[in-house]
Amino acid sequence: MRTERYNAREAERKWQATWDEKELFRTRNEDPKPKYYVLEMFPYPSGRIHMGHVRNYAMGDVVARFRRAKGFNVLHPMGWDAFGMPAENAARLNKSHPGTWTYENIATMRGQLKSMGLSLDWSREIATCDPSYYKHQQRMFLDFLKSGLVDRKKSKVNWDPVDHTVLANEQVIDGRGWRPGALVEQRELTQWFFKISNFADDLNKALDGLERWPEKVRLMQKNWIGRSEGVKIGFPYELAGEQRTLWVFTTRADTLMGATFCAVAAEHPIALWAAEKNPELKKFVDECRQGGVQEADLAKIEKKGMPAGVSVVHPLTGEKLPVWVGNYVLMGYGEGAVMGVPAHDERGYAFALKYGLTITCVIRHPAGDSVPAPWKEEYAEHGTCMNSGKYDGLAFQAAV
Repeated sequence: MRTERYNAREAERKWQATWDEKELFRTRNEDPKPKYYVLEMFPYPSGRIHMGHVRNYAMGDVVARFRRAKGFNVLHPMGWDAFGMPAENAARLNKSHPGTWTYENIATMRGQLKSMGLSLDWSREIATCDPSYYKHQQRMFLDFLKSGLVDRKKSKVNWDPVDHTVLANEQVIDGRGWRPGALVEQRELTQWFFKISNFADDLNKALDGLERWPEKVRLMQKNWIGRSEGVKIGFPYELAGEQRTLWVFTTRADTLMGATFCAVAAEHPIALWAAEKNPELKKFVDECRQGGVQEADLAKIEKKGMPAGVSVVHPLTGEKLPVWVGNYVLMGYGEGAVMGVPAHDERGYAFALKYGLTITCVIRHPAGDSVPAPWKEEYAEHGTCMNSGKYDGLAFQAAV
């Protein structure tokens, strides 16, 4: 018995026309069935759909159709992430008005998406560049501002020197902008910030209720929330005849006796002062500014540094510790400086090995008392203090 080959061109045209005629995927608010919302990330209207789009929207379509078949009133809309400098730059290159360029691209991509036969409610279509959409964002922003939930301050961003726009971390690939491929710069810009940190505790607690979520996704969310509990520790030093204090933030004050150096970000005042007198260091500082601006970026890069020619005083032992400029230190995290405890920090360990810095183990673990080679994750865990003078034998909380 022969099975007739599926004729996609004829079958899709026929059944998609039927679905449109019957408004099969149109969502009605008054429908009494339980509601279910399916939303994939909106595409940027570049002018064409690629296979990444096909994969993304096919998966969402499976979920929408399954839930609809299970008796839900499914809302499955489509929209366009169409606002910003990339659209304006593309229009300029093509000698077109940004509005004309964007909406022509949307029309093309809409036709391509419709040819896939997705179960989308096109009556709900929006474009983020349309005033009918962004007026709601502006109203919400003003509400947040009146409620004291918005701040304005300077912060580092990924700057694309070709597109002249800020890039998200996901748009930076191997240090280059995802579209023009130019080396990304770190720039300090004045920006608006939502005070999400006010709700960090609630957000972290809510993560425990995300059942069946992959652990790596939950960890990404936890890192994004960025809630850290720790203390500020001051390391005195002298610069240009003036007594100062280098403040570091740490979540592991119990490892303080294992600090053998301090590292500062390329934008830290110590680094900038030292770079004025050292051309090689200035070159290194400029190189650091080409890197990423997030913790996740710095975890992947090769750890590099140069001595700043400054020493700080350990607040407990009185020992002098060298200060290094490190490419793995963020100015936007804490005070833009870290204490180097290489025996109990992966990045610090790699840095100390590379530059021959002292490594002192001060936390005893079941794995043993000696520093492992290569560095092992268990040495970052809580344990009891050792090689720490009067703090020996204390557990994490007591030592802190």
